[in-house]
Amino acid sequence: MSSAEHKPDIRSHRLDKDEVARNFGDLHPPLTRSEALIEADRCYFCYDAPCTTACPTGIDIPGFIQKIRSDNLRGSAHTILKENIMGGMCARVCPTEVLCEEACVRNSQEEKPVEIGLLQRYATDPIFDQQTPLFSRAPATGKKIAVIGGGPAGLSCAHRLATLGHDVVVFNRDNKPGGLNEFGIAAYKTIDNFAQREAQYILSIGGIELRNGQTLGRDFTLNHLRESYDAVFIGIGLGSTNKLGLDDESLPGIEDAIDYIAELRQADDPGMLPVGRRVIVIGGGMTAIDIAVQSKRLGAEFVDLVYRRGPEQMGASLYEQNLAQTNGVTIHHWARPVELIGEDHITEVRFERTGFDDSGRLVSRAEYFTLAADVVFKAIGQILDVGVLGADIAGLEFGHDRIVVNEAGRTTLRGVWAGGDCVSGGDDLTVTAVQQGKVAAIDIDRRLRKE
Repeated sequence: MSSAEHKPDIRSHRLDKDEVARNFGDLHPPLTRSEALIEADRCYFCYDAPCTTACPTGIDIPGFIQKIRSDNLRGSAHTILKENIMGGMCARVCPTEVLCEEACVRNSQEEKPVEIGLLQRYATDPIFDQQTPLFSRAPATGKKIAVIGGGPAGLSCAHRLATLGHDVVVFNRDNKPGGLNEFGIAAYKTIDNFAQREAQYILSIGGIELRNGQTLGRDFTLNHLRESYDAVFIGIGLGSTNKLGLDDESLPGIEDAIDYIAELRQADDPGMLPVGRRVIVIGGGMTAIDIAVQSKRLGAEFVDLVYRRGPEQMGASLYEQNLAQTNGVTIHHWARPVELIGEDHITEVRFERTGFDDSGRLVSRAEYFTLAADVVFKAIGQILDVGVLGADIAGLEFGHDRIVVNEAGRTTLRGVWAGGDCVSGGDDLTVTAVQQGKVAAIDIDRRLRKE
């Protein structure tokens, strides 16, 4: 069918309500008690456990699994949450298959690794469900710290600072806390409003004031916070989406994947969101997989995910790639878009084949193909919106368009720390952001006490 003949087919309620509910149910249902005990019994409780070494937050994994074996769920949860206060969300979204579970000594051709992620969820879910307090505040220090950003890095930093006795004000751009945990993760990975229950638990420690709807550069400035607070932590994430760099990128039907995922996460009925019959996703990371799978689960008939390199270079793990394919997504490797076709609406995308030359550079193979589309989702990564920092960036060092910090999270501006996706050298994972927020909080505390 030619571009002129193709009429966009985009509508809501492609599937009945019950089927949508099933499609957006829990991706990995929680373990029962008997399942958890059987799985915990598979752990060898290694000395110098490689799974703990592989965990960015350093959770004592054999320790928390041992407590599950003895039915000490509260103690198990404390072992997890004292290192990773977002251990509940990370149990759902952390790529355990390339971190702790990949390092598990049982992980071999003969047997599977211990299901650490599901065991972590088994231990922590009751704590968040019942809002059971496990932590208390140290005596007040009289110090007040500003945290910019209510995502994983900011909330992790705020919680640790609060436990150390400091008062914290969190300036959050959105209307609710959580950052990408609330707005940027596939709906089937975190159901039943879990992101908000976890955020509520973090804030319940006391000493943390949350100010929603507060945007850096509009409602306050970095320099103002530096003058008004004893320390500042920046955890603003990445506010802008990369462009394809092609003509007609503003054609109707070309959407940012992260915006659609956010809308889907906030919808009371996912089936109400319009979805195309033919969907193209451009990108190779977790966001690309999430939007592709969710499009299929909303009733899209054809979903093509196109990535310019091979499967080994994709930001999404092989597990996530397999998840997409088993959900009916067709993945095209070694191709990139060169032309967006359509008059009043996107109808087709023309791609060129790619490959590596002898020096490892990505080059064109001078071969082309075209895919029809009702909707095209851009999922080619995000970039730091430096503009929100305004004129206050003097003295801040940037690397690869992100904020440079040392191993303790300090920036090159005195009294300012940073963590999460907005800092250079990260891997854009929730678990890494949590660790960076925690490490920065410990260093802020050390610096303030020394002063």
